[in-house]
Amino acid sequence: MDFDFANYMLTSTHGREGKEKDISAVSSSPSREAYRKVLAETLNMNRTRILAFKNKPPTPVEVIPQPSSVYQAKPAKSRRHIPHSSERTLDAPDLVDDYYLNLIDWGSANVLAIALGSTVYLWDASNGSTSELVTVDDEQGPIN
Repeated sequence: MDFDFANYMLTSTHGREGKEKDISAVSSSPSREAYRKVLAETLNMNRTRILAFKNKPPTPVEVIPQPSSVYQAKPAKSRRHIPHSSERTLDAPDLVDDYYLNLIDWGSANVLAIALGSTVYLWDASNGSTSELVTVDDEQGPIN
């Protein structure tokens, strides 16, 4: 539906009878009428139908060529092996059981930081060594 043309047809004085048509005919000059005629032809306002049915759009041009009839099989990826038993088990006494605390963090340097009670420990996964990072007084509460 062409809403612009429908609005024009409903709001303009085009096709109305009476004083408005007489006043506009008297006050218009030949150059103004020529301008209106060219404008109406340019904007295709000479049509009488509001619904405009257009032709179907052209078929899209194929940008990516279709694969050839010979199917090229990709090599299958090997599946990742997930062991059923743990490799190492770390003991974590005094680990606060609170869902909202973030007590464990694994860094990009393959170091695990864990808060146990009021102390933060670092465990290096490459050599298995542990070290104490910081201890907070009990008055300040657990580390979170």
